[in-house]
Amino acid sequence: MPDRPETWAWLATWLEHNWPAIYAGGVACGIAALRILYGGGTLRRVLLEAPLCGFLALAASHGLELLGIPATTGPFFGGVIGLLGVEGTRAAAKKFVEKKVDAQ
Repeated sequence: MPDRPETWAWLATWLEHNWPAIYAGGVACGIAALRILYGGGTLRRVLLEAPLCGFLALAASHGLELLGIPATTGPFFGGVIGLLGVEGTRAAAKKFVEKKVDAQ
């Protein structure tokens, strides 16, 4: 691959465009893992919930622009998702959706 600079250029461009989402997923994964360990959780729970939070933040960060929120705020929302955890995020999303449905 060192002999193919176009591959590195493509990768650098892709990372530049997707950095806020990748960063959001990493922040969510890290905060979730530390939150679980601090609370006395098991290694199994860390290995399951932390990546779930990371993937959830990654998916949510791509949907922020649909809600009129800049994509650069993805790491903030990743941190919130990591802090709330999967169950807390699900409850917050359910509450948000029910509020939007009732308003119509």
